Amino acid sequence: MKVLGIADASTSFSYNHLLLAFIEERFGLAFDFELMELEPLPLFNQEESPDNYPILQEAAAHISAADGIILAVEEHNHSLTPNLKSLLEWFSFPQGSFANKPVMLVGAADDGQMPQRAQEQLKQILNAPGLRAWVMSDKTFFLKKASETFDQDGQIADSALVTRLADSLQHFVRFVSLTESLKEK
Repeated sequence: MKVLGIADASTSFSYNHLLLAFIEERFGLAFDFELMELEPLPLFNQEESPDNYPILQEAAAHISAADGIILAVEEHNHSLTPNLKSLLEWFSFPQGSFANKPVMLVGAADDGQMPQRAQEQLKQILNAPGLRAWVMSDKTFFLKKASETFDQDGQIADSALVTRLADSLQHFVRFVSLTESLKEK
């Protein structure tokens, strides 16, 4: 099973990237995991084609090749980041790579807040007619106070958190398998 992790980050250092790197290192044997950084993307313009932008073509290829996607969500001003919103817009017009793709939401923040508003917006957007992704709405995984959670080696020392993450990831693997069986019918 091929899983693509997309790190939504607006800074050079990101706890979301660190969380996905931890997933890759700790659980990468359970599935083929690839980490994709959201580099600065062109702002969505309905009059343009994503084919005009190599970075969007590359992202589309990675998304299409994945059996499932783990989206590490960052929240700014109770909303999605512009970069993630642009990515979703590019792939919703015309309908594209996210169609019928299983998605798990994760996130890490250092301010003690979880990106709940961004998560709720993202669920609505991913369910929109142009995207039609299958969002796993239970078993999401979010860390608050990430600077206290990760050690200097990028590891999570709290075994209860690691167990909760492992449980969420096992649930996602079952979710991906279930959605695959639905696609075949």
